[in-house]
Amino acid sequence: MSELFMATITRKLERAAENLKKNNIDTYIADTCADAVKIAESLMKEGDTISCGGSATLAESGVLDLMKSGKYNFLDRSRCPDREAVEQLYRDTFSADVFLTSANAVTENGELYNVDGNSNRVAAICYGPKSVIFVVGYNKLVRNIDDAIKRVKCYAAPPNSDRLNCGTPCTVTGECVSLKAGGDMPSGCRAEGRICCNYVVSAYQRHKGRMKVILVKEQLGF
Repeated sequence: MSELFMATITRKLERAAENLKKNNIDTYIADTCADAVKIAESLMKEGDTISCGGSATLAESGVLDLMKSGKYNFLDRSRCPDREAVEQLYRDTFSADVFLTSANAVTENGELYNVDGNSNRVAAICYGPKSVIFVVGYNKLVRNIDDAIKRVKCYAAPPNSDRLNCGTPCTVTGECVSLKAGGDMPSGCRAEGRICCNYVVSAYQRHKGRMKVILVKEQLGF
């Protein structure tokens, strides 16, 4: 990547970080994934009970490896033997010390935008765990909520639906069917496997510092 491109990205990340902090969301900028892992580690204590939402970003960045390092009591749904155990883990997550996830988009205005199907992820973002840590690549930075909505419909939902074998129309067309009719936030398909069911915008937070965002100068996730 060129120096000019990275300088532009840095300015946008700094603007987003400033506005996130104004919204009582602690924010850090990491030059690399390795730096992001160190920051995440500094925000947790050994022995903490931690959990996470499904996230390609956590895996790609190395944060998932940190979570599995043995330093923490990791509520790991990949080790659940059946659906009943998964559902119980989702409920146990509400009393976790730390919940880790990514965001579908971060606006330069300082908002976090997340869309979910099962909604265990957005539920934990909103309430329950004492601390929520977001790890977000620069590719998820957008100007505003309108752009965040478009980003999910075009760049996040289709590959995620394909990855999860959801069988939604966007896995074939590469974009949400709603875009032909204007593409407002809640519109979309009525497929059984739809992953865009609940929408959460996190703006100003009453509980200062509960949410923490690590913005990474690398492309991560969908």
